[in-house]
Formats: sequence, structure tokens, C-alpha cells
Amino acid sequence: MSDKIFLNGMRFYGYHGALPAENEIGQVFIVDVTLAVDLAEAGESDRVEDTVHYGEVFEHVKAIMEGEPVNLLEHLAERIAKRINSHYNRVLETKVKITKENPPIPGHYDGVGIEITRVNQ
Repeated sequence: MSDKIFLNGMRFYGYHGALPAENEIGQVFIVDVTLAVDLAEAGESDRVEDTVHYGEVFEHVKAIMEGEPVNLLEHLAERIAKRINSHYNRVLETKVKITKENPPIPGHYDGVGIEITRVNQ
């Protein structure tokens, strides 16, 4: 399946992280989500009911990213993938990438983060 729906560069302010400074000061998190979905039916029908509404997906991601702080990006990504996969039967696979642009670690980089892919069972 090569059809995809993507939401790239979503930015959220949150207090996630394993270091105390991250929980106190917070930071911006950048989230990219890619959904493998068969888009043929929506392409023919022109009906939103025949696809996955990316506005709704954004709201699911926002609720998790701006919600209760957690230690690990891995945990956030897992929660996002599980929520999307459990809410949308049309989704075959969910890829979630979360980036911290400015974590409290010394060095020069564009960002650090994780990416997971979960198949909808």
C-alpha cells in the first residue's frame, strides 16, 4: 500500500523529559505522523467519510502532546500510534516521529528524537 496521509511539523509545547529542567521549563516538540491508508474509495467518492480526517488526527496528537508529562518520547509516540490505530479502522499503519529541537544537552544539532511504526492489528 503506497497511499499515505501525513501531518508534518506539528508543534506543541510540553513538559516531557527525563531531566528535571525539561519538566519545569518545558520545550517545543515537533511531531510528524504518517498514516498508511487505502485512499482509492475517497478518491472516487470525494467524501470525507471515506478517508481519515486529518483535523481529527491533529486533535488526538495535540491532546497527548499537551497533556500529562511523561519521561520518554517513546512513550508519547506509542500513545499516539495506539490512539490513532484504535480510532481509525482504515489506518493500516501509523508512523510517529517526535523531535526535540533544543534538549538540555550540550552540542550542536538540528534536533534529537525518535520514530516508531506500528501496524494496526
